[in-house]
Amino acid sequence: MNSKALSFLGILGASAFLVAGCATTPAADAPVTITYTNFISNGGNEENLQAVVDAFEAENPNITVDVTTLPYGDYGTALQTDLAAGTVSDVFDIEFSNYAAFQANGVLAPLEVSDAGSYRPSLLEAYSTEGTSYALPSSFSAVVLYFNEDLFDAAGLDYPTSDWTWADEEAAAITLTDQANGIFGNHQPVSFFEYYKAVAQSGGEFLNADRTAVAFNTPEGLEAAEWLVGKSGVTMPTIEQGQGTPDFDTNLFKEGKLAMMHTGIWIFGAVADVAFGWDIAVEPGNTRQASAVFSNALGVSAASENVAAATKWAEFLTSSTTMVDVRLDSGWELPPISDEAKLATYLDKTNPANRQAVFDSLNAIALPPVVAKGQNEMQDIMGEELVEAQAGRKTAQEALDSAEERINAVIGG
Repeated sequence: MNSKALSFLGILGASAFLVAGCATTPAADAPVTITYTNFISNGGNEENLQAVVDAFEAENPNITVDVTTLPYGDYGTALQTDLAAGTVSDVFDIEFSNYAAFQANGVLAPLEVSDAGSYRPSLLEAYSTEGTSYALPSSFSAVVLYFNEDLFDAAGLDYPTSDWTWADEEAAAITLTDQANGIFGNHQPVSFFEYYKAVAQSGGEFLNADRTAVAFNTPEGLEAAEWLVGKSGVTMPTIEQGQGTPDFDTNLFKEGKLAMMHTGIWIFGAVADVAFGWDIAVEPGNTRQASAVFSNALGVSAASENVAAATKWAEFLTSSTTMVDVRLDSGWELPPISDEAKLATYLDKTNPANRQAVFDSLNAIALPPVVAKGQNEMQDIMGEELVEAQAGRKTAQEALDSAEERINAVIGG
């Protein structure tokens, strides 16, 4: 999943040309060519995207879609260049972390969505401002709670359910931990991406209303920090034992030595053939549920001369039956649609059996906090301070105090 924010938000001031860039819209039946630049199909899904393009053009013979596919690592630079030069495509991929800055700077055209009900409400709302859609969600991935059924059975514990709380998870993790035999009850990364979600689960906010200062240095934020770092050495391995290294939790889970872990649905394939039973559940909350969701979307350029045709293509690529079938058949991330009947082929698959939890997690989501400047620095600082607390070099409160001061200095004003 492309969950890491593109690092080009600071260039959006260069897009002021868009205000004057709109031209007259061609007649509805006039042949037009629209351009679409993407990263979502790069690395194996180019043919899947072409299948959707072919179906769209068959239904709309007056519209041709000219596709440019770029590697994710090159996409940000290319989009920055196109925005500054006024050559941005009619339709282009964006991530949630970029949406607010794009919308505020006039990059995105307001969209007249023909069937808003076809989208998951929480995903559609993520790309809306004051009730108007400025981008359409194209796919999503969610973070869920994985669990080893065999370890739960051996301990005589009931499996996690969608109404579990932190207290339920902690109690089970303590029972399941057997460090003498190298078995741990739980794993949750100590990171920015887990912390903002835990703050939401505790009923708090990571940022203030105008996103110019943090709001996490509160009792709710402290509870979230202590929840994350307090697992280390108790129900979760320590840094010295390898916690925090790439794929550590996945490998430990595959070895049958981890009872529960918080991670994304993108590792279903990696753990599909393990030698024990496993399943997933919606992540437990504290005072409320809040699941981490990472999504991509399609924006239509405010400078496009073919906004209507571009919007029609954006809707087809994000909500059509063809798109749903292609994505589900190929395993190309998940479609953002609301009609669960169309998702039957996905829900009927096993490993895991409870795939419904993926969609149930969308009922209460925690989207990544986004700022107009200093996004990457904010994420890095939060992670650094939490690790200081995890290592015992600071208390959780000291880590939050330092993170507040450092982050505010980066994002403020």
